[in-house]
Amino acid sequence: MDLLIGNVFRRNAEHVPEHVAASLGEHTLTHGQLDADANRIAHALRALGIGHGDRVVTWADTSLAVLPLFAALAKLGAVFAPLNARLGADEAADVAALARARLFVADAARAEAGEALARRLGIPHFARLGGERGPGLLLEPEALGGPTTDVDTPELRENDPHVIFFTSGSTGRPKGVVLSHRTNWLRGFQGVFRDAPERSICMFPFFHMGAFTLALTAWHTRGEIGLVEAATAEQILAAVERRRGNRLYCIPAVWARILETPPDAYDTSSLREIDTGTSATPIELIRALKQRFPGTVTRIYYGSTESGSGTTLPDADVLRKPGSAGLPSPSVELRLSGAGEIQLRSPFLMDGYFDDPEASAAGLQGGWYQTGDLGELDDEGYLSVIGRLKEIIRTGGESVAPNEVEAALADHADLAEIAVVGIPDSQWGEVVCAVVVPKPGRKPRLEALQQHCEAKLAGFKKPRRLECVDALPRTAATGQVQRRLLVESIVSA
Repeated sequence: MDLLIGNVFRRNAEHVPEHVAASLGEHTLTHGQLDADANRIAHALRALGIGHGDRVVTWADTSLAVLPLFAALAKLGAVFAPLNARLGADEAADVAALARARLFVADAARAEAGEALARRLGIPHFARLGGERGPGLLLEPEALGGPTTDVDTPELRENDPHVIFFTSGSTGRPKGVVLSHRTNWLRGFQGVFRDAPERSICMFPFFHMGAFTLALTAWHTRGEIGLVEAATAEQILAAVERRRGNRLYCIPAVWARILETPPDAYDTSSLREIDTGTSATPIELIRALKQRFPGTVTRIYYGSTESGSGTTLPDADVLRKPGSAGLPSPSVELRLSGAGEIQLRSPFLMDGYFDDPEASAAGLQGGWYQTGDLGELDDEGYLSVIGRLKEIIRTGGESVAPNEVEAALADHADLAEIAVVGIPDSQWGEVVCAVVVPKPGRKPRLEALQQHCEAKLAGFKKPRRLECVDALPRTAATGQVQRRLLVESIVSA
């Protein structure tokens, strides 16, 4: 039997039709409703000529209305390709053009711009999600009417494309990550034993791979995905309380916001799993989570849209292995290249980049995904991510090599140690930040560091920010500075 995403919706509707599949605020959607609504949309799209292999671009904020469309396309064998809802029309056009879609779908807020964009790109069909009036076909199940009978696509196979997630990659040029039905099915599968259905609260927006992976993971357990309109601490914790969420995955920066809220502001006693990852996780954050959420387990994940789960650090090791990303996840092979690049091979890997054979060949060499991350393995085989293969800081459109700035400041009289990193900044993209360990009795000043490299560096390469620390985080095996951990510590603080 093929591993098809449409079967997840069929089985849940058969066995737990009254159980909640998704929620947003006070609104819910049961598994039975989700499957029936998906069937109505699938029949309507099939009447438009949308079918197996066709790509469908969506441009919409997070809403329950997206989920029946997602399920409908899975049943038809059409490919779901979501755009970042925050993109402007020109930016959206640049990304959408890559997909060569047959249908463009926008929510009510973007319907006019979306319909114009579809015409501009020569996309044959346009539809909208919501809004009493507007261009295109209204993909509201009640408005569509039509049958709720199941839609079958006999020619669909598990290795056919299921979704395309767009990522800028290291070059900024948009790329479409193609994931098959089989890949997405396996990424969400949790095994055959669960004590209870998963009620997972999701911080990710609906253009992000993480949102749909978390949803499929919950649905594999016949559970629920709890959505929020924005990843604020208040909305996330309110969703935990309202839906009695038992799992919450947040990136470290969002966990830092949550920890700033009063401990008794929301009832989070239902939580059993509080997970994190995506970027380096400071040990101080883990300790704070342990204290704030007693009775929970914490796991750290390392992976990407292209690779899915790469490594996992289980609860038993999160305090014992500070800064580590863990061991290879089940069914994952991991190795380091001669240059120290992390390479992964597993059933969770992408099929490639859509319509980009050169990027696909570079990213997948001999079946191994080239992550671009630098890693180190300790004597127990645990991975630490210590930086990027090309650790270039992009600030104001210019490129800065950290080691060049470090060399210019290495002989400063106030500094015992220095590491240079890029800190995210809304104006500059990144700012050059000097993270220093002062010599005893010394108090470095940013202006003094800038003056010290006056004759050595161009103005845009000089540090714009200074952080003083007691020690630089280093790997256990070779003592290399963990730049990612430094960045996450600064951002979280």
